[in-house]
Amino acid sequence: MPHLIAVGISHKTAPVEQREKVALTDTTARTMARELVRHPDIAEAVVLSTCNRTEVYAHALDAGAAEDAMCEAFVRHGTGMTRSEFDCVRYAHLDDRAAAHLFRVASSLDSMVVGESEIQGQVRYAWERCAEEECTGVLIDRLFRQALETGKRVRTETRVAVRAVSVSTVAADLAREAIPDLGGRRGLVVGGGQMAEATARALMERGLGELVVINRTVGTAREIAERLGGMGLGYDCLPDELAKADVVLCSTDAPHPVISAEQVTVALEDRPARPMVLIDIAVPRDVHPDASGVHGAVLFDIDDLERVVAQHRDEREEHAKRAEVIVGEEVERYAGWRSGLAVTPVITSLREMAEAIRQGEIARVAGPDGEISAEEAERIDQVTRAILNKLLHEPTVRAREAATTIEGLRHVESLRMLFGLNLPERGPRGPEPDDVPGVAARPGAQG
Repeated sequence: MPHLIAVGISHKTAPVEQREKVALTDTTARTMARELVRHPDIAEAVVLSTCNRTEVYAHALDAGAAEDAMCEAFVRHGTGMTRSEFDCVRYAHLDDRAAAHLFRVASSLDSMVVGESEIQGQVRYAWERCAEEECTGVLIDRLFRQALETGKRVRTETRVAVRAVSVSTVAADLAREAIPDLGGRRGLVVGGGQMAEATARALMERGLGELVVINRTVGTAREIAERLGGMGLGYDCLPDELAKADVVLCSTDAPHPVISAEQVTVALEDRPARPMVLIDIAVPRDVHPDASGVHGAVLFDIDDLERVVAQHRDEREEHAKRAEVIVGEEVERYAGWRSGLAVTPVITSLREMAEAIRQGEIARVAGPDGEISAEEAERIDQVTRAILNKLLHEPTVRAREAATTIEGLRHVESLRMLFGLNLPERGPRGPEPDDVPGVAARPGAQG
């Protein structure tokens, strides 16, 4: 029975200094996959490389030889990582464990942030890339298709990805909870860092109507505003813009507050029925804490956001338990399919042997000169075919059922030995897709 092997490193086993040594470009990943399938013990391979992991999944005849070849490929295509260094941080999974690992990866259960959505696209791309290079076949195609199905089940049947777990998305969600109608509202971003831009982007994605970016460097403010469809201004505009803003996001590196309670009071004094939400994600804080006491002001600081993030993470972990059950179900389904692959050649050989006997006996009865009539020959053919099918039906069903367990596979082996079945030789790629009903050769056919 062919083996499934997964070898790699991830954020769980290696720091970024080591992960970056085996982070592969698209071209290198394609080259690595092509080289691997040229190895005599490796039939199929997919290389997956993201910022948090680089892994290879392979279908192999000799698991030990294939694993060694995969490790050497990591070192050969990486930059500056020795084999001993790689061996210290790598992991390897075999057969059902390898399938379970990929299913957990595709479901984001192995991600740095459980429930994140990008990994599904990354897994799909890795599969399609290696399929384009003709490095995949029946076993790997089925594995990756089922991995994506597992990820979809996890996302639709659990709430593992529902609650936001990043500060930027939580900040945007809090603003929308406080002001549900963001479409007609004006947002003010104070600061020009990555976190400020990420949060501003999240606000725009939630439908914020207008955006103004204020930064100490006006050019930076304008660059960010241009990317997000807003307007960039300098600090001298802060008082006026504060009075116009419904949502204020602060994320500067100033060592002291840049917005005082007095400024918030002045900004709100002419709009008693129109509140202002202030989100301060800076440390040290940009908004003086006394601003929370100003009538009409709602202030969230970084600790408020972190508490929400922690709560959401706890909720995701709880939902992840249900997701693990789904992964287990899918691994069992995949294992059953793989076992079916093992028993199919035995059943085929048994039926071919029985058919050869049947044809031989019919020929013997008919004699060399056609001593029976065409009607008699047809009758004999029908009767013997029916007998053969009835005799082999039960063993066929039982063999397929037995193939779902290791003990059952021993019974299948006994069947092969008792009948002296010589299984047909297969190439390293195993049976062709058409041999297995319902399995397409390339992901492009799956839609």
